[in-house]
Amino acid sequence: MTKTENLKKRYDEEVKKALKEKFGYKNDMQIPKLNKIVLNMGVGEASHNSKIAETIEGQLTKIAGQKCVVTKAKKSIASYKLREGMPVGAMATLRGERMYDFLQKLICVVFPRIRDFRGISPKAFDGRGNYTLGLKEQSLFPEITYEEVDLVKGMNVSIITTAKTDDEARELLKLLGMPFKGMNK
Repeated sequence: MTKTENLKKRYDEEVKKALKEKFGYKNDMQIPKLNKIVLNMGVGEASHNSKIAETIEGQLTKIAGQKCVVTKAKKSIASYKLREGMPVGAMATLRGERMYDFLQKLICVVFPRIRDFRGISPKAFDGRGNYTLGLKEQSLFPEITYEEVDLVKGMNVSIITTAKTDDEARELLKLLGMPFKGMNK
C-alpha cells in the first residue's frame, strides 16, 4: 500500500464521516473534498534569460511529477521591459493520485524541512474554501538537490476544495493532516 492510498483511504474512512457528523450533511455528495492542487512559480527574470525559464520549468516538473506549463506575459509592459508572449513563470495542476501524492509529500516531508516551522496560517483562505500558501524556496522538496539550484525561487501552492465555506475547508485540511498554527488535532 502506498502513501497515497493511505491519505485517500483516510479521507474515505475517517474524514468523510467526521465532516458529515460535524456539519450535518444529509447527502454524501455535500461532503467537501479536494478538487485540485495548483503549483505556481513566477520568475520575472525569465523574460530576459531563457535559461532561467528552462531551469524553473525542469524543477517544477520534478516537484509536480508531471510536465508543467510555461506561463507567458499577457500584456507588454514597457517599464519592466516585458513583451507580450515572453515567459514569466511556470505552473502545474495536479488532480487525482498525483494530487494526494503531493499533499502527502508536502505534509510529511516539506513542512518538517522548514527551519523553525510552527505551522501554517489558518487565515489564508479565500472565502470560497480554497487555501493558498507560499514556500520560500524550491530546495525544500526532496527531488531538488542543492547543487542544481542556481536561483532560489519561491512557489505558491493553491489547494482547491469543493467546500462552500472556509470553515468546512479548514476542517477538511485539518483532518487530512495540515499543521495549522494554534489548532489542536
